[in-house]
Amino acid sequence: MIQNYIEKILRAKVYDVAQETPLDFARTLSEKLNNHVYLKREDLQPVFSFKLRGAYNKMSGLTPEQMAKGVIAASAGNHAQGVALAAKKMGIKALIVMPKTTPDIKIKAVRAYGAKIVLHGDSYDDAYVHAMEIAVEKAMTFIHPYDDPDVIAGQGTVGMEILRQHNAAIHAIFVPVGGGGLLAGIAAYVKFVRPDIKIIAVEPDDADCLNQAMLAGQRVTLAQVGLFADGVAVKQIGEETFRLARLYVDQVITVSTDEICAAIKDIFDDTRSVAEPAGALAVAGLKKYVEQQDLSHATLVAIDSGANMNFDRLRYVAERTLVGEHREILLAVTIPEMPGSFLRFCKMLGKRSITEFNYRYFDSHEAQVFVGITSSGVETDRQQLIDQLSADGFAVTDMTCSELAKDHIRYMVGGHAPFELHERVYSLQFPERPGALLKFLMSLGSQWNISLFHYRNHGAAFGKVLIGIQLADKDCKAFVHCLDVLGLSYREETANPAYRMFAGGVSKAVP
Repeated sequence: MIQNYIEKILRAKVYDVAQETPLDFARTLSEKLNNHVYLKREDLQPVFSFKLRGAYNKMSGLTPEQMAKGVIAASAGNHAQGVALAAKKMGIKALIVMPKTTPDIKIKAVRAYGAKIVLHGDSYDDAYVHAMEIAVEKAMTFIHPYDDPDVIAGQGTVGMEILRQHNAAIHAIFVPVGGGGLLAGIAAYVKFVRPDIKIIAVEPDDADCLNQAMLAGQRVTLAQVGLFADGVAVKQIGEETFRLARLYVDQVITVSTDEICAAIKDIFDDTRSVAEPAGALAVAGLKKYVEQQDLSHATLVAIDSGANMNFDRLRYVAERTLVGEHREILLAVTIPEMPGSFLRFCKMLGKRSITEFNYRYFDSHEAQVFVGITSSGVETDRQQLIDQLSADGFAVTDMTCSELAKDHIRYMVGGHAPFELHERVYSLQFPERPGALLKFLMSLGSQWNISLFHYRNHGAAFGKVLIGIQLADKDCKAFVHCLDVLGLSYREETANPAYRMFAGGVSKAVP
């Protein structure tokens, strides 16, 4: 019953270690959106994330026997730090199982709180299975990151604080979703006290386990999840968290990587702090909601849920922010290969600036260029520009939403292969740890030839690779089986326009 959760939240013992974080007015974002936007600053917690609340609340209820045997958790970051700090405060031993792909900064942070660490597997799922095995073997108490009533209640204190800090009207509270613990706790409390306030869940569009569960009417397991917002990269929503979400959540919004990057910049502009991708998720959803609803003069709250950002990722975030803010348009444009064509093309752009221009001579009649162009920030501006160029005789392909173009093609030089290679092209995700690439290449052996390879470090747990393999049709099934055996996340890109226009082989040699 909901009353049980309200009692648990009111009695939650989180403030021995957690802080009551401020609800800050985001002046710049409010002016931009013509609404009153507030940020709940969970990034200011001692572990730079809300996760400390649920972990400590769960652990504070352990029996003396359980505390004597210690606790164990599986996590790649924020939950691990929360459990480690809570264990240090309580004077009990903690063991954290983390994927081998976990960045050093997070491993060092957990060790700094005195917890022991076991590195196992390449993903959270691998770490979770191993942690459960150790928990049984050593009779340790497993501290679940989200699907536990006491953890949910601890996270629910965020909602309690929001209503205490702002007792005037609130149109909606936007909450990031991974496993659903924060969402379930906030939704249960807020809907009991202020049922008029909308609770809106926000997920990455490539890791939308709650959205898919809502559509199906039951929990589903995603085949794979995007890893940019690693703090919410969960394949299946929790059982108890989903039950509460179905009762108390008004809407689920999904956002793109570019929109998350733009939200990181929005938070920085107002607070001069750098949110991690999962931490900026709620702001991205808030912005999208305002645009969809054409909303103005409303009070909106977004949970800034964490700031455990790897410094190496900032370059990638900055690059993707312009597209997320609708301030950069990426196009493939075909222009005549003759003097004056580029000048004519630039005149068509008027006062717009070109952010990049990629071109290599290939054909004596036509040139295909990859171009970045500044935009006004209005989403409709992109289509207007495309229409103008098309009307003037330029063949245009919109690459603004092409992940392949943004992750790989814009950084590749050299142009097309000089002849038909009979290659198949795949985008892959490699775990960022020593030996991963060598393991992959050794698994391929010498039976297939690599004809294209592009990799760029994004500072994340998994790197993105574009690879071309020369394959006869009869060998395609065997190659795909090899990828499946390795357990890599992959997608075939052979028919992708970005590849075919700028990197594919041609049917005859170019003189």
